[in-house]
Amino acid sequence: MAAHEPIDPRVRLAIAQWPDDAPRGAVTTFCAEHGISHKSFYELRNRVTVDGPAAVLEPRSRRPRSSPSKLSDQVKDQAVRVRAALEASGLDHGPISVHDKMAAMGLPQVPSTASLARIFRQAGVARLEPKKKPRSAWRRFVYPAPNACWQLDATEYVLTGGRTCVIFQLIDDHSRYAVASHVAWGETSEAAITVFDKAVAAHGVPQRLLSDNGAALNPSRRGHLGQLVAHVSSLGVQAITGKPHKPTTQGKNERFHQTLFRSLDKQPLANTLADLQAQVDAIDHLYNTARPHQGLPGRVTPTTAREATENAEAARSKPEEPFLLRPGGHQTLPARARADGPAHRARASGS
Repeated sequence: MAAHEPIDPRVRLAIAQWPDDAPRGAVTTFCAEHGISHKSFYELRNRVTVDGPAAVLEPRSRRPRSSPSKLSDQVKDQAVRVRAALEASGLDHGPISVHDKMAAMGLPQVPSTASLARIFRQAGVARLEPKKKPRSAWRRFVYPAPNACWQLDATEYVLTGGRTCVIFQLIDDHSRYAVASHVAWGETSEAAITVFDKAVAAHGVPQRLLSDNGAALNPSRRGHLGQLVAHVSSLGVQAITGKPHKPTTQGKNERFHQTLFRSLDKQPLANTLADLQAQVDAIDHLYNTARPHQGLPGRVTPTTAREATENAEAARSKPEEPFLLRPGGHQTLPARARADGPAHRARASGS
């Protein structure tokens, strides 16, 4: 009989009814005929003596009496409290975020992310989400070094009284580091230039600037030279865009907007642009220095990722080129920019 194979019920019944006056050698013969060990035979005989013949007829459960890895109610409650604290602070509070936070707190027992997901479902606090593709199906592109490419995008926000404003967010593609943010009344080229210059003053000149095709950011695909494009190009920065109606190209920045809104929703509604700017700056600092980023290897902070790799070589300024004028006096792209400009290079590189 193979190891751990259950003993046949008929054999168990014969052992339960084994006569006390069986001849010498009968046990050895019986065990050999039925393929069981002497140890199993006498264990079952002892069970007859202690628990009665009926206790021998069914195999006992192999489940251990205690499980050292079983999560206690205290650990489960602790996990739910950590999740609630992260949510109240406007931070990501899924199983991965809770796992990293509990580990950072130095707790003696930190459940796995799968266990945390099960705990949250049982506690009724998990948010139902549509089925997602597995991570193995993702196609992720990351520039090899900080300052190789920055991503710029703007999103609307509402102040007290229903007044609408715009928040510009500028992040480093490689490290996800928030290099600058700027609050303005509208999505204008002047505001876009302001946030770009703010980031350059703090972190140097990048090699590329990725944005959408908005008129205030990069209207090159429409045949116009935007003020922001002209400004960054004078510094030697390559202005590139994603394809029209393909926001996934700027997906890192789109995801950054979610983090921003989740944090702002937990704070009092700002009265002025200055109040909102202070809130956004505080969120950027927390995002950069204290929040493990799930999109980075090892789930490190953007600051750690940025400091781990040397910055890409800064772009060099280029002499300004004369603009070409359309009939009616409208400015358009320089001849070289049209032939080998940001839009052309973006298509060639697949950006």
